[in-house]
Amino acid sequence: MATVLDVLAALAEPTRLSAMDVLGDGREHCVCELMRHCQATQSRMSRHMGVLKSAGLVVDRRDAQWVRYRLNPDLDPMLDDVLKAAIACVARDQRRVA
Repeated sequence: MATVLDVLAALAEPTRLSAMDVLGDGREHCVCELMRHCQATQSRMSRHMGVLKSAGLVVDRRDAQWVRYRLNPDLDPMLDDVLKAAIACVARDQRRVA
């Protein structure tokens, strides 16, 4: 079971936080979409998604040669609040830059 420290450590890296921003819409996303959004190679994105999966933030599903990710629907409500707060901060920062 993931702890708050696991979640915060996983979200502390900008690429992972950016991926979680995409997944925050609640839909399933192909790793290729995440690669494009995060400007990351396939191997780098896979490593980052592995960290997020280990922290219990995402679940995956294989679809032919691609892997699709979505937020973990069984995430503890407290950890979900931490995640939503982090995503909201990213969105706010992006609005400031724009």
